[in-house]
Amino acid sequence: MSSPVSAQEAVKSIKSGDRVYIHGIAAPPQALIAAMVERAPELREVEITHLHTDGIAPYASPEMEGHFRLNALFVGGNCREAVNAGRADYIPMFLSEVPALLRSGAMPLDVALIQVSPPDQHGFCTLGVSVEATLAAVQSAKTVIAQVNRRMPRTHGDGFIHVSHIKAMVEQDAELFEVPMAAASSLETQIGLNCAALIEDGATLQMGIGAIPNAVLGALTDHKDLGVHSEMISDGIIPLIKKGVINGVKKQRHPGKIVAGFVYGTRALYDFVDDNPSVVLLDIGYVNDTSIIRRNPKVAAINSAIEVDITGQVCADSIGDRIYSGVGGQMDFIRGASLSEGGKPIIALPSTTSRGQSRIVTELQPGAGVVTTRAHVHHVVTEYGAANLYGKNLRQRAKAMIEIAHPDHREALEQEARKRFGQVIW
Repeated sequence: MSSPVSAQEAVKSIKSGDRVYIHGIAAPPQALIAAMVERAPELREVEITHLHTDGIAPYASPEMEGHFRLNALFVGGNCREAVNAGRADYIPMFLSEVPALLRSGAMPLDVALIQVSPPDQHGFCTLGVSVEATLAAVQSAKTVIAQVNRRMPRTHGDGFIHVSHIKAMVEQDAELFEVPMAAASSLETQIGLNCAALIEDGATLQMGIGAIPNAVLGALTDHKDLGVHSEMISDGIIPLIKKGVINGVKKQRHPGKIVAGFVYGTRALYDFVDDNPSVVLLDIGYVNDTSIIRRNPKVAAINSAIEVDITGQVCADSIGDRIYSGVGGQMDFIRGASLSEGGKPIIALPSTTSRGQSRIVTELQPGAGVVTTRAHVHHVVTEYGAANLYGKNLRQRAKAMIEIAHPDHREALEQEARKRFGQVIW
């Protein structure tokens, strides 16, 4: 690797027709992205691909048509409008399969734009807070361009990259994107309590980010010997680690270690994982591999949904035919948890939308995507309780689901269920 250069100099190797992968979640290299977009007048048909990214996505704006086109593996708020307006595309794919997509050459990469921690005395940087599929992108791309940021924590695990593998390096410090921990509402607290009641001592946890996962973690303070093997971790785990509730002693894979593909939260979390050998960030193809997940005991996988029908079909990536997010790792962990000895695959959601519409429905909206099939779903939790659908037929499922729907909607749901399954459905 040559000496550090400016961002404008670093991105000169991007050519028209190239496919460029951008480091995801809290780690997109904003200096490199801005410099690349500055070159828009001289570039044509550059394909951009990435998972969820925080920050702005200027390459997806209307004026970038013809210069850049996003082909997203997960749709975040910064590119949702572009995807649904037809200026960008979405690839539905299990998160566990993304690394293989890149490594196999099925989606060849010309350039990877990444953000790394400074090199150590041996010349090794790390991918910091986000290893996920970016590791595969770094290994697969013809050219790797890196923004070196002293604010990026140095993390343990798979995300090491030697400076000799980096074609151009830009030194620019910047704060990482943060997601503050919001206080849980009484509704979210109750959902958390209902989920926590399903989780046993010695369980291995997987959960995402947001008020409900944090409410679940907040309800686990009296549990014992919990472990973590999750595609992501957030601030909510820190109090449980400090209290000794999370210690990983019962895990079969990586006992004593907190395993994740990326971290996403506040600066306190990023400081916590900095050079912390108890936290290992690994390739998401491994972290989300069902055959790996199932080896840990009592895996409790808690995932969210946009809506769930009364037979258990889960829509988690779209609102009707409008793409909202992506398939992600929900199916990886729902299946992995169901195969784990004593595992609990859980779908948790409020019973209604912010407008009071039921999120438990007789039929998913037209165009809605089924991320998790009715055959994979075991537990569905709302603020009104937990429905166990495992081994139940369609009529029994309808009864269980209606019982955890909002009381204002139960009569209408029951009437529709009777039309579908017969007058006596229970």
